[in-house]
Amino acid sequence: MPEIKEFEPKFMPIGVLTAALQELTPRERRDPDPDLAVEEWLDFAVTLDADCIELSAALHPSLADVPAEAMLDPVANTLDLREPFDERRAKRVLAAVDATGVSIADIAYFDDMLHENSAIRQKKHEFMLAVMNAASLLGVPAVTGFVGRNQSKSMDQNLVDFEESFIPLLKEAKARHLQYRVEQCPMPGWTPGDNFHNNIGYAPAMWIALHQICERNGVGDQFRIHYDPSHAILMGQDTRSIFQYLKDAGYGFLVAGMHVKGQVIHAEGVAGWGYGGQTVQRGDWVDGEVSANPADLANAWKKQTVLCEHELPGTARHDPLAYLQNRTVDWLDHQLAARELLGFDPTTTPLIVEHEYGAARVQDKTLLQPILAASMAFTRHIDRAAASMYALQAEVLAAQGIPVQGVGRVAYRS
Repeated sequence: MPEIKEFEPKFMPIGVLTAALQELTPRERRDPDPDLAVEEWLDFAVTLDADCIELSAALHPSLADVPAEAMLDPVANTLDLREPFDERRAKRVLAAVDATGVSIADIAYFDDMLHENSAIRQKKHEFMLAVMNAASLLGVPAVTGFVGRNQSKSMDQNLVDFEESFIPLLKEAKARHLQYRVEQCPMPGWTPGDNFHNNIGYAPAMWIALHQICERNGVGDQFRIHYDPSHAILMGQDTRSIFQYLKDAGYGFLVAGMHVKGQVIHAEGVAGWGYGGQTVQRGDWVDGEVSANPADLANAWKKQTVLCEHELPGTARHDPLAYLQNRTVDWLDHQLAARELLGFDPTTTPLIVEHEYGAARVQDKTLLQPILAASMAFTRHIDRAAASMYALQAEVLAAQGIPVQGVGRVAYRS
């Protein structure tokens, strides 16, 4: 009699990045009482059926070096760190976590840690250290952010800068028993210059190169990736091939967190400009000079937006041809590939919904709630379908020697 393996699918926790609703708590209420915003977001997360939140931190608008009008997706300082986050504040936030049953997956601060201006870089590093201190007090396992890029240096020189300037941040993370998870967005609109890859941690081969630097400096366990499939689509990649590349290279362990945000490619934009996006006549340059108007600088993002648009999971049409062309995220295969290739524990790896679909990014709580709730339900059901398929095929059928039917998606093949 063949071995019987019970059907035991393993589901991922589903969460949301709090930047989805930047002003859930109006600033006139939260500025004098900064932890109120976290409490109210945890309450809101209950209505979304969220298991956890990714807590967004950012320099307060009064302290930021980049005006909000110059950003494609303005960040949210749900976690306000203008004043030190001490044990008293942590106790208050943890009480809200206990009351709601919604955990904090990690704290996210997305900024350029290799900024070419040394004073600005120092300010960002000091804020990241404050984020790490808060994460430690809250007992969360990681901070999430970018590496960034020194615009005054070549990519090879940025590797040297990474070792000299970023490694100390990872040593601070190690001292606090934290991971630093890098999201791989290339951030093309961060500069009006010609550079597209403005976050050097943008692709698997670079993750490996950076991790090797980390290993020789004793912080290999701190450097991890917070994978976001929307950026893969932006750069002509697909999740299965990326995960296969990592597995084949022996680096599947690098992926420790996931955003679920899609990308829908506009074929006309690709035809006109290619995958490098719009390179001239965007509006961020005026009469041959970089515009002095911050609102004009947002046009640098046409390097990206001319050829694609972010998807909130579930808002894009089911499009099998686009999946095969890597022009939108194949969500079911995304979840299958993670289980088949990464060797991670799904039950401890949250799927964080990141909402950057402009047309649906309403900032009214009543209007946004059903949109986010539906997207999170879609994400949960897709993950459960993938978990069930994997458990059936890789465990139940395999134990009984029954073959899986068909071919399925194959890495490196569109």
